[in-house]
Amino acid sequence: MLSVSNVTMRYGSKVLFEEVSVAFVPGRRYGLTGPNGSGKSTFMKILTGELDAQKGNVVRPRKFGVLRQDQFAFDAYRVIDTVIMGNKPLWAALEERDRIYEKPELSDADGMRLGELEGVIGDEDGYTAESDAAVLLDGLDIPEELHDRKMGEMQGGQKVRVLLAQALFGKPEALLLDEPTNYLDLDSVHWLQDFLQGYDGTLIAISHDRHFLNSVTTHTADIDYETIITYTGGYDDMVMAKTQIRSTLESQNAQRDKKIAQLNDFIARFSAGTRSSQVTSRRKEVERLQTNDLARSNIARPYIRFDQVRPSGKHVLEFKHITKIYGDLKVIDGFTANVLRGERICLMGRNGAGKTTLLKSLLANYPGLADKEFSLDSGAVFWGHEAQIGYFPQDVGATIEHGLTVAEWLHRWNPAAHVEEIRGILGQMLFSGEEGDKQTKALSGGEQARLAFCKLILTKPNLLIFDEPTNHLDLEAINALNIALQRYEGTVLLVTHDHDLIDEVATRLWNFKEDGIEDFQGPYAEWKGKHN
Repeated sequence: MLSVSNVTMRYGSKVLFEEVSVAFVPGRRYGLTGPNGSGKSTFMKILTGELDAQKGNVVRPRKFGVLRQDQFAFDAYRVIDTVIMGNKPLWAALEERDRIYEKPELSDADGMRLGELEGVIGDEDGYTAESDAAVLLDGLDIPEELHDRKMGEMQGGQKVRVLLAQALFGKPEALLLDEPTNYLDLDSVHWLQDFLQGYDGTLIAISHDRHFLNSVTTHTADIDYETIITYTGGYDDMVMAKTQIRSTLESQNAQRDKKIAQLNDFIARFSAGTRSSQVTSRRKEVERLQTNDLARSNIARPYIRFDQVRPSGKHVLEFKHITKIYGDLKVIDGFTANVLRGERICLMGRNGAGKTTLLKSLLANYPGLADKEFSLDSGAVFWGHEAQIGYFPQDVGATIEHGLTVAEWLHRWNPAAHVEEIRGILGQMLFSGEEGDKQTKALSGGEQARLAFCKLILTKPNLLIFDEPTNHLDLEAINALNIALQRYEGTVLLVTHDHDLIDEVATRLWNFKEDGIEDFQGPYAEWKGKHN
């Protein structure tokens, strides 16, 4: 059993949660939800023991798996060993056994100890550890030829998958996963969903991937109103139940307010008269009905709407025989396509397949957006009449100049815009009041992303190009982006691993495969039906 009782955590005057008691039941899979800054990662660290609560107690199972966030902690170890380290008792026994065998001579005590260690190794399935770890790695797209490599040789996305295998290794009674889908491509996310659906221990996962939460979780532990409330069902079920409960409470309070107003009116009219007993009884009724203030939700929903100054021509983009080679690797091999106004094209495929490379190839000759260190090997790109591009790169923070306030930086993209318009757009994206005066160098990843959206809202391009825009967004912001892209009348090129964005936004798919790029004319549901 994994549980907390009377746990409190606050930073200065900000209360994250207070006097929280929650039991996480074996066999259930919990999504831990709440907006950025609500305390999800803090609560997860309290559960794992990395952080002590300021008040309260935590009960943990003997064996639990944790997705490590430090990608560099295991750089000196082999990939396969890093996974096996997920079972701490087994790894400790293996290391001690190796140390004993390194001795030039073994004593009787060493022999006895080796017997004890072999018992531990057997109990922890240590004799099949490497093959069990290999199965996990293969499922997460880490091929066998990489299993003996050092972690320091792995790319960032590969490291995340190895650390995920580490958390899953050793049949833990509980799994604590903080953003497990970060840096995973769609195929790996689907594999992870299938794996976790068959997990029979206690699962607690923080994720900003709505489809992942709806597919995997049986319950939702939501951090809001300075507490944690558990709902039955996935994320969408939680939102519906939470909205209904809140509406009911607000309606009840409104009825009480109306009744109190009527009683106070009676008291005011007759307090000095002969009906003192009735006045007294009504005062008591007012005290009984006195409304408790509802705790304020810390959820803040941005409002995103993308408009166009003017539409582009019918043929927005045409490119022929695009080819890009890195060393001996031909990433894009002669891809040709024509993009029409209003199409919403999602680029999907494995990490490293060439999605970002294609976007850079298309922008290679576009003024102001071309990567100076990137060049096409062959091919031609033709932008249509009046095509005006708004670009959201993966490293969006690198596009935001320091030494300015948020409002000053945004105003530079349209000096003719009124201050009220700038403030209004910032407010839409949750930069309210004095936050418009915040220095750009002090912005978090999520704030940088929201500021980049402000620029796109202000400049009103007719072609939007996004390269993984959801990386630093919470669920509310991702949902707002989803709706905005569906309503946008311009053209969209979108790289994302978010299942719901692909499913609900795309009208066309460029699927990156080992043998080339598949150009599928239709939405994701049709593509999936064709490939199943």
